[in-house]
Amino acid sequence: MAPPLHADPTPAWHRHTTATEPGGERRSVVYGDDVPTEETLKLLGPVDGARILDLGCGTGANAVLLAQQGAKVIGVDPSVDRLAIARDRAEQADVRVELHQAHAADLAFLRSDSVDTALSVMALAEVDDLARVFRQVHRVLKPGAPFVISFPHPAFAMFDPAAPDPLRAVRPYDQSEPITWTRADGTAVTDHPRTISAIFTTLQRSSFGVDQLLEPTADPAVGGQPSADLARHVPPTLVFRARKQGN
Repeated sequence: MAPPLHADPTPAWHRHTTATEPGGERRSVVYGDDVPTEETLKLLGPVDGARILDLGCGTGANAVLLAQQGAKVIGVDPSVDRLAIARDRAEQADVRVELHQAHAADLAFLRSDSVDTALSVMALAEVDDLARVFRQVHRVLKPGAPFVISFPHPAFAMFDPAAPDPLRAVRPYDQSEPITWTRADGTAVTDHPRTISAIFTTLQRSSFGVDQLLEPTADPAVGGQPSADLARHVPPTLVFRARKQGN
């Protein structure tokens, strides 16, 4: 049985964009803070030899790991600083990762039907026009290819784990107003909250078929004590696997 949830503040908690965190070596692709990894979820399928697009690759932790597993990785991120860290990380690991400075929807450098798998970890929470991104990813993926995406869970976003009373809902589930928070490095980030149904509908209208929708709670086996105690009871991460339909 899980220990009881205590209404104590969790100092310095914030919604990590896990793809951008520079520290720590990974054994498997990470989809969110303290939740099961690709080693358990098995969403990407075989990666050896696959051409994989890592959208919002951040400092390259997932991209380098996939390259070490034999994938041909294309990392895209709007931040010059994060890409510099990703480039250094790839060099230290002695693997090749093709890196591009671009926003998530700016994929004109990729040919249609040229990517075997697309991955985006938390990064699309910051995107205003999600449908445009989905249309571009659909264009570059091969027919039937998977698109694995994680978002901050809208139920978890109702709470503030760093507040004096983290059990008190402070936002409506269907909040549409942007939320601004601060990364550990001091930079401000603006998220665009979306409900599960809104993301699902946008995927469907962009000609993707969803075949997996996961809402994992924090797994002590992944990171020990969760970053936010609330994450043991309310899923912090929402994960979709969708497949390109049509051409």
